[in-house]
Amino acid sequence: MDGGLQTAGGGRSICRAMTPKNDLPFTVYPSPLHFVRTLAMPRRFASVVAPTFLLVLALAVAPAHAQQQGDGEPGALRIRAAGDVMLGTDFPSQKHLPPDSAANILSAVAPLLQNADLTFVNLEGPIADRTASTGKCDPGENCYAFRTPPRYARFLSDAGVDVVSLANNHAVDFGREGQRQTIRTLEEHGIAWSGPPGTTATLEAGGRRVGLVAFHTARSGNYLNDHDAAAALVDSLARTVDVTLVSFHGGAEGSDALHVPDTMETFYGEQRGHLRAFARRVVDAGADLVLGHGPHVPRGMEIYRGRLVAYSLGNFATYGRFNLSGPLGLGMVLEAELGPAGRFLGGRLLPTRQLGEGVPVPDRRGEAVRLVRRLSRADFPGGPFTILPGGRLFSRRAVRPLPPLPPTVPALDAPALPSRPAVGAAQ
Repeated sequence: MDGGLQTAGGGRSICRAMTPKNDLPFTVYPSPLHFVRTLAMPRRFASVVAPTFLLVLALAVAPAHAQQQGDGEPGALRIRAAGDVMLGTDFPSQKHLPPDSAANILSAVAPLLQNADLTFVNLEGPIADRTASTGKCDPGENCYAFRTPPRYARFLSDAGVDVVSLANNHAVDFGREGQRQTIRTLEEHGIAWSGPPGTTATLEAGGRRVGLVAFHTARSGNYLNDHDAAAALVDSLARTVDVTLVSFHGGAEGSDALHVPDTMETFYGEQRGHLRAFARRVVDAGADLVLGHGPHVPRGMEIYRGRLVAYSLGNFATYGRFNLSGPLGLGMVLEAELGPAGRFLGGRLLPTRQLGEGVPVPDRRGEAVRLVRRLSRADFPGGPFTILPGGRLFSRRAVRPLPPLPPTVPALDAPALPSRPAVGAAQ
């Protein structure tokens, strides 16, 4: 393992006390990566304006829901998570960088990432300077390799990002040197990481010790397709922390990859994971929240053994080199509240979309919410998980049964989305 990599068994450590969230003093210690955070963030309520059906639903669930999974519950850990992030690349040319040196690329969505005990994203590509070279592309070839300038890392920390996945198909676009520079830059900005084989991250958040392990379907990262080894790594981490997060990068890509099949997925001849089997196996091994990304579109969600599995959070901030048409331009920030034992208490989806070349903004139309509601019902029917039209999430097992609707109240449903032609995503 390269000297700059932290492993599950040891390595460099960063201890950080932060108030407010974008304050970044830190001290290095010779022990596993360990962030100390002291945050006092106010709880916020999401309001849903809807017709009579939602009023009946709210009245039915409010008493139990407020006690068991409401905002401000003592001991609840608030996590916010987004999908793929690539803030611009200077390879193959600087025309793929945002204007104004990317200073405002996350300004519209930073409030969605903040007000949490811990915030996660998938970092889709290295943060490295031009001394890092790629062997991925032949001269003159139009291929997808990303290299984000190191100065952009502060935009992640300023927006509230605490921990990232480095387990994806672009993490080593610029080799081990690019990976070393990425890790060094992230640590300079107080951002934890997991991804290279054997690595995990451990942080203090919300008064609890939280661990993350990130997986990918290639052996350049913690290997998703070996479920036994993945479960063993999760189990080892879970024994040392209070709450265990698992991230995975897998699945087919593009507009025709919205659904989660109950089988191995393939894409251009690569095995991209049997994601249902993987997610349930790592929950069995101790994962409390599973966060997926990779298809470049939102996917459905389910509750398994009281734990939330989000199969794809979609493209969040992917500038310049990504197809953003249709659902490829939709993203979200997932807010999940976990109880003292890691069980899912409730949460919400904060929908986003990307404008122009890839500038994320909040989406008041809520297209990602409607899409994820529809996909969750289609792929995981009959389960305890519910997504309300306004984006609120809860497990029906945590509330009392709903009374039947009066026959005069029409049932609400998400409108069927028009079929779209298959379009590709960045490889």
